[in-house]
Amino acid sequence: MTTISATFREQAASLQSKLVSMRRELHRFPELSNEEFETTKRIRAWLTEAGVRLLDLGLPTGVLAEVKGAHPGPTIMLRADIDALPVNEETGLPFASEVPGKMHACGHDFHTTSMIGAAKLLHDHADELHGTVRILFQPAEEQAVGARAVLEAGALEGVSAIFGMHNKPELPVGTVGIRTGPLMASVDRFEIDIFGKGGHAGVPEAVVDPVVVSSAIVTSLQTLVSRNVSPHYSAVVSVCKLQAGSSWNVIPDTAVLEGTVRTFEPEARAIIPDRMKQVVEGVAAGYGAEARLNWTSMLPAVNNDPAMAEMMRRAAEAQGLQVVEAVPTMGGEDFALYQERIPGCFIWMGTGGTEQWHHPRFTLNEDAIAISAALFAEAAVLGLKSIG
Repeated sequence: MTTISATFREQAASLQSKLVSMRRELHRFPELSNEEFETTKRIRAWLTEAGVRLLDLGLPTGVLAEVKGAHPGPTIMLRADIDALPVNEETGLPFASEVPGKMHACGHDFHTTSMIGAAKLLHDHADELHGTVRILFQPAEEQAVGARAVLEAGALEGVSAIFGMHNKPELPVGTVGIRTGPLMASVDRFEIDIFGKGGHAGVPEAVVDPVVVSSAIVTSLQTLVSRNVSPHYSAVVSVCKLQAGSSWNVIPDTAVLEGTVRTFEPEARAIIPDRMKQVVEGVAAGYGAEARLNWTSMLPAVNNDPAMAEMMRRAAEAQGLQVVEAVPTMGGEDFALYQERIPGCFIWMGTGGTEQWHHPRFTLNEDAIAISAALFAEAAVLGLKSIG
């Protein structure tokens, strides 16, 4: 007797060429966050062609679909992101981006087509489902605002669990990385305005140099991790922008620093803002300057529920995939906002690429598309049974 796992594999393989065609069309016409209007139209058309029911997401971009099983049960969600990046593609591929300065350099076109494939597989087996599967094609992940909009639209109402993925170029096709607990870091942003007193570069005794103050602050900020966060925790403070002055011989009045803080543990995340404020203001005062910290909390950490992670392991094994322990990254993901509401699991999907995310020569092995589609269809079936 053929199992549903084998059936998913076979059917996904038969969809592979069509899914690749979809992915390449999305790749040729990338759209940035909250501009995914044509991408949305394409996804809606492909799902409608597959017979998958569309729901009203109530947002300008993004798609919410649903496969309702023949048997009663819970509702779970599969999620893909759909936006591209402001990157000029340098792959030289025959289906490279035709939009200057825009590229699917993070593989969201791969995520999208994989979940379209999963939706098709689930639709074709709706009579075997004990519950409902929603498939979310989320806009604006790259700007960390899409998940908030989806939540405000009520798309998660009645949903018991959520599953998602990100391609991982360094993992070979057929391998998935799964981990319980933190996988991607929390994301916070800071801006530091420094106010000194400008003047002639040849008369430094008459000024309060904000460039010198900025340099001292950058150095001092490194103690936030080394002397304020427990060595059992992970944290990164990166100053990514220092802007000051407009001439080679004029000391400016002001300077601006911008950067980000990444952590896995809520305890570490809670400590840093107050300590940063103390360091920034104290260092500036020591030089006779003033400084103001502006802090923006953006995203919590992606934190995988143990039961959902174990369920994903079972799904991967049922699909004959190699499961490895996922290596965490200090990159962020707004999938974390869903996990604040309901249990979920986010995994790495091996795609055997040549470059890392956001690189202009980023590529991936399209053989992973059908594999991903079958995996998430399997995960949906197991998830409904497990939660039900």
